[in-house]
Amino acid sequence: YAAALAQGRSPGAGRELLTEEDRRVERILLELRLREGVPLDLLREAGLAASRRVLSDGLLQREPYDAGRAALTLRGRLLADAVVRDLVD
Repeated sequence: YAAALAQGRSPGAGRELLTEEDRRVERILLELRLREGVPLDLLREAGLAASRRVLSDGLLQREPYDAGRAALTLRGRLLADAVVRDLVD
């Protein structure tokens, strides 16, 4: 790593180019874990339907949801991976 930097080369072994869809999914995956959550307008129709189910299951907070964001409850944080799967499908 240090030798590559010293020679002016990038130490990264490779790069990955993400499609628009990949970026959308990554954004949902990462932002859902933030306190302020992810904007609901990033979700597709099936994801919006799933978000309503997840909300009724107590995994999303009501106030941010009503303001257009999906933010996890404490219980939802424990099941974040499953919630993400539901929202991106």
